[in-house]
Amino acid sequence: MNGPFPKGHFNSAKAAPPHTRLTPGTRYRVAKSFTDYDGTVHEAGECWTFLGDNFVPYHDGMSLFVSLDGEREWQIRLEWTDEGQGEILDSVDSYFQPL
Repeated sequence: MNGPFPKGHFNSAKAAPPHTRLTPGTRYRVAKSFTDYDGTVHEAGECWTFLGDNFVPYHDGMSLFVSLDGEREWQIRLEWTDEGQGEILDSVDSYFQPL
C-alpha cells in the first residue's frame, strides 16, 4: 500500500470507468484478509472509500485507489495473476463488501 497522498491525487483514476466491480465513491469493508503486492496485510474489517482503479496490462497490475479518512488517498497494488492476487480480483465481491 502506497501513500498517503493528498486528496485529489488520483483524479484521473476517478474519471475513468472502473475495471473492477467496485463502485467509486462507495465505502467498503474488507471481508477476507489479504496481502497486497507490496506485502501490506489488509485485515478483515478494514474500511475505506473506493476512488477508482487502474489496470496496467503488460504487468497484470491493478491498482485500487482508496481513501481511509476522506482526506488522504492510498494506492493498493495487486497483481492479476494466479501467483499474485488474482483470486482477490476474480472475486472482489467476496473480499470487499459495501457498507
